[in-house]
Amino acid sequence: MDAGETALTDNSFSGIRSSTIVIVLNPASGRGRGARERAVLESLLTEVSRRHPDPPDWRIVETTGAGSGAQLAAAAARQGAQIVAAAGGDGTLGEVANGLIGTGAALAALPMGTGNDFARHIGLGTDLRRAAQTLFYGVPRRVDLGREHGGRRFINIAGGGFDAVVADRVNRGYRLLGGTAAYLAAVFETLMRFRPVPMQITIDGEVRELRAMLCAVANSRSYGGGMKIAPDARIDDGWFDICLIGAAGRLEFVRAFPRVFRGTHITHPKVTMLRGRQVRLETDPPLPVLLDGEVCGLTPVEFTVEPGALPVLMPVPTGEKSPHDDSQP
Repeated sequence: MDAGETALTDNSFSGIRSSTIVIVLNPASGRGRGARERAVLESLLTEVSRRHPDPPDWRIVETTGAGSGAQLAAAAARQGAQIVAAAGGDGTLGEVANGLIGTGAALAALPMGTGNDFARHIGLGTDLRRAAQTLFYGVPRRVDLGREHGGRRFINIAGGGFDAVVADRVNRGYRLLGGTAAYLAAVFETLMRFRPVPMQITIDGEVRELRAMLCAVANSRSYGGGMKIAPDARIDDGWFDICLIGAAGRLEFVRAFPRVFRGTHITHPKVTMLRGRQVRLETDPPLPVLLDGEVCGLTPVEFTVEPGALPVLMPVPTGEKSPHDDSQP
């Protein structure tokens, strides 16, 4: 997201008062993909809605800076939107989710970001056409959210350490790279300077201390464009899956790193997988904190799971035809 926060007025929403579906588009997502592909998204939405027997009204509004996605989503729900979609990456999705807490509106994902990992988890991947179909034909299902002690929620993965530093590098640079390639470049650049640090992790009251690379607190399975940091995580089980990666040398890390894309890193002796509902992370020195691909402050930090906190539209299973939609096989 762009830096800074823009105050929003009622005039910002004058065009969406009667909309059943509101799409919150982040034009900066995916290194400008949101802006470049807005016309593509509009074309897909128009095509799918024309096949619908009773097409709902839909509108697109654009974010203007950090925090505006949550404000736009909250206002859309307040003005009657039944579905609010996040057109962007995991950061945009997390912002929109924050705006919908307690409103009754359902969240939908339109993957147009760098990683799109939550969309991968629910079966959309990076398929924008299928995501558009899900917006009109998907079925809502309640999913868990994580809550940081300051009140901000996350829908995908949070944590602190090496992964947060990597995410910060991705968000700041690599304009010629996208998706997984950007994360890979950031991983190896960060590895040249990052050193394991003392961490104290308290999970449901049980304290662990170790020198570690990172602590990932996962609601979903992957981040960083397909890195399956918590391959057994589920979004509706009321638990976090917590991945601790202990101190490792550069060569050892480089050799083991490719396993994260298959989720087989969890058998490595330096990796510990745990489950819990409340997690506190303290580090010395303080490290950046990651929430849905965005860096938000420094450790210490606490996370609590909120079971079934938000309805999310799920896609029609692959191979099953959406009603009245001739575009699917």
